[in-house]
Amino acid sequence: MILAPALPAAEPVVSGTPVGKRPGPYSFLVATGPQRGQQTCYICEQHEGNKPAAVVFARGTTDQLGKLVTKLDAVSLAKKESGCKVWLTLLADKADLDALAKWAQQQGIKNAPVGAFEDADGPPSYKLHRDAEVTVLLFAKQRVVANFAFRAGELDDGAIEKVVKAMPQVFEAK
Repeated sequence: MILAPALPAAEPVVSGTPVGKRPGPYSFLVATGPQRGQQTCYICEQHEGNKPAAVVFARGTTDQLGKLVTKLDAVSLAKKESGCKVWLTLLADKADLDALAKWAQQQGIKNAPVGAFEDADGPPSYKLHRDAEVTVLLFAKQRVVANFAFRAGELDDGAIEKVVKAMPQVFEAK
């Protein structure tokens, strides 16, 4: 019998605007909904109205990502009066809006806008880590209240539930 030494668990990846800081404005090319094909700054809209949001940055589309966005959107819709908005920004060198819209439809994403930021590094002010396959920022009152980052393969059902359970913070922020 050969025993291999246990590999140390990878340090959690740190990605995106830190808790307590204000997320900066950025525009991305929207693939779904009424703004399809337009550069849109949802951060700007949410800040203007002082409304909460969940922003998901991803480097690729997966079923788990679809499940995350669908669940966050359901929480947001249940608190419609708050004006909360959820959206997904795919980080890509070139946007394929048709493929992205088709993926969103297959995932059952109905309300949350899905689009692409045409730079794999993402908006510079967000400092998205290259190892983070998915970064989720929850914000309220123009400040990040929760930040989650996942390497490829880490966005499992447990991770999704952890993010969803943090959503009430955007409605309770003082």
